[in-house]
Amino acid sequence: MEENQAINSESADKWEVQLRKGSLELAILAALWAGRLYGLEILRHLESGSDLVVSEGTVYPLLTRLRTLGLVESEWVESDSGHPRKYYSLTAAGRERALEMGRTWARFAASLNNLLTPLNGAVKKEKP
Repeated sequence: MEENQAINSESADKWEVQLRKGSLELAILAALWAGRLYGLEILRHLESGSDLVVSEGTVYPLLTRLRTLGLVESEWVESDSGHPRKYYSLTAAGRERALEMGRTWARFAASLNNLLTPLNGAVKKEKP
């Protein structure tokens, strides 16, 4: 029985990791919606505005890919602390992509929430 619980827990953990990875691109585009941010600010924004705690090793390659796709642009800016920082901002295509992804997410979340309605009572009962 304990072995099944361990397998189920591991499977749930893997599912949650995949869910987070799948939403990270949208989260980064949303973080940049209000204006330019440098890498560490993006990480902090993701952590404070959601449960997305990600490493630099995850975010920077994704920012590079988004830049290659023309969805974000970057520029080096001198900072008061002495070293330059690379700031990222959305391009027009990035803003359009963020809106498109946001609409898709909203439709998907609403339809999934409809499916989950029967589970809501069970989930509330199981919480400690």
